[in-house]
Amino acid sequence: QEQAVESGGGLVQPGGSLRLSCSVSESFNSFLAMAWYRQAPGKQREIVARITNRRWATYATSVKGRFTISRDDAKNTMYLQMDSLKPEDTAVYFCNADPPEISWGQGTQVTVSS
Repeated sequence: QEQAVESGGGLVQPGGSLRLSCSVSESFNSFLAMAWYRQAPGKQREIVARITNRRWATYATSVKGRFTISRDDAKNTMYLQMDSLKPEDTAVYFCNADPPEISWGQGTQVTVSS
């Protein structure tokens, strides 16, 4: 079954940046939209950013102005540029379609701490 593969996470200080990548073998155009999600310890998974096939991007209020979602359909790869990171951004980040249609991958851990 199709599964997303996320990468690019790590440990970063507050104010730092990371760029996450997501690869899916199935064409992005098979889905209405692609999205990045995150799940912090003890919390439910939440959508962080979403991008449609027409490149219309929307963001959660908590990350607007700091995160940028993009996609390269030729490579079936999606990115999340995260700037001005805050400790509250610490979570495991996942990618999937929106609504989710792909088996969830393992995600990539992002830890923001001094």
